[in-house]
Amino acid sequence: MPVETVKAAARGAGLDVLSWTRLYRRQVGMPLRDSIRSAIAPVYIRGRLLQERLEAGVSWYPLDPAFIANPYPKYRRLRERDPYHRSRLTGMLVVSRYEDVDAILRDHRQFLNGERDWNSENLVNSSIRRELTPSILSLDPPDHTRLRGLVNRAFTPREMAKMEDQVRETAHALLDEVGDDNEFDLMSNLATLLPMVVIAEMIGVPTDDRERFKTWSDRFARVLEPNLTEEEGRLVLETADEFERYFAPIIEERRREPTEDLVSRLALAEEEGQKLTTEETQVTLRLLLVAGNETTTNLIGNGLRALLQHPEQLQLLREQPELIPTAIEELLRYDPPVQLDGRYVAEDVEIGGKAVERGSRLALLIGGANRDPEQFSDPETLDVTRDEGVNISFGRGIHHCLGAPLARLEGRIAFEVLLERFDDIRFGTREPVYKPNIVLRGLREFDIRVRHRAGRSFAGAEADPTAAAG
Repeated sequence: MPVETVKAAARGAGLDVLSWTRLYRRQVGMPLRDSIRSAIAPVYIRGRLLQERLEAGVSWYPLDPAFIANPYPKYRRLRERDPYHRSRLTGMLVVSRYEDVDAILRDHRQFLNGERDWNSENLVNSSIRRELTPSILSLDPPDHTRLRGLVNRAFTPREMAKMEDQVRETAHALLDEVGDDNEFDLMSNLATLLPMVVIAEMIGVPTDDRERFKTWSDRFARVLEPNLTEEEGRLVLETADEFERYFAPIIEERRREPTEDLVSRLALAEEEGQKLTTEETQVTLRLLLVAGNETTTNLIGNGLRALLQHPEQLQLLREQPELIPTAIEELLRYDPPVQLDGRYVAEDVEIGGKAVERGSRLALLIGGANRDPEQFSDPETLDVTRDEGVNISFGRGIHHCLGAPLARLEGRIAFEVLLERFDDIRFGTREPVYKPNIVLRGLREFDIRVRHRAGRSFAGAEADPTAAAG
């Protein structure tokens, strides 16, 4: 296969090679054997990355396993060498400085959210997004303003304060299930289940349906990732239909006979005579399902891993538990649950001295911005006493994460409960395993070894009088 043929195919695909193997199969490789296609794709990718490095002194390939395992060295090189990096592989302008990312997130007129696509129309996640009814996350004013105003009424500080006891009881109950085990997977026993149970109870999902609920959440979350497979895309659309069939009658019932659950609050929310339609309520529930699960799960997993890598910081929290709320902000900054956001340029603009045409796509490196030394002193160091700067882990401006207060609440309580129950926490036998994600950074498996605190009574657990006496 001539090199020029491959290059022409790439140009026709818009140089969006985050999923190059799939694009190559569609554009060029139909007559070729799978082995030849597989051989050409890496060669093309390496060539484009080499061109990036020669032009800018740095390259960006977010599907690189080394990048997924630890993106922060690459973020630092991008900030230092080319903070407005033209990606030859994705066609995006990659922005990594805090000041720039913050300004772009705040400017919803010049930088739009509604038409963003991580990749070209050829990629699965883009086509799936177009088939799904858009949520608040992907809308711009005035539609965003109306929906956000209605949904905000269900997430007031007063409503979040009511959740404290429920979240704490749930965390204790989940760790009760661990029993006397001295080693267990944090993700499957606490980090994944805590937000899932809490949001399920908020929405009013029966206990028997919660496994299905978690499956829905996992499938919907993959839509945010540019490496979504065709099979995953098919499951997403099937799940969307199943989700709508499940909640449509519930929404109508709550309108007639409201309860205290989130579905009722959304169904009855009203502002200036406007209410959410059934479809808008369903889409909002879908968004909350993902946001309510993924951010907290990743905060707990990423956060504890960071603390175990810095045991002096974990010990400081044991000695001064009042620092935990401050520590949550630092953990969000140090290894945020959401690593990237995207925007679509509304009109020709200049960013960092580079002309950016209308319709261009921006990759905003949240994880990189949160470690910008222009914003944070000694940013590569985890410091649970840090009180400078504001992390942008939950976004900025009108698209600031709706569920941020709930995620902070759940994260704080999770760490309070872990430190209350265990005198010692260390890495387990198995190495932590990350999900192969680019946007949502989080662990799939994370074994920890613990020493249970003796003689204490927790929610749902009896104290051991013998241990207490000893």
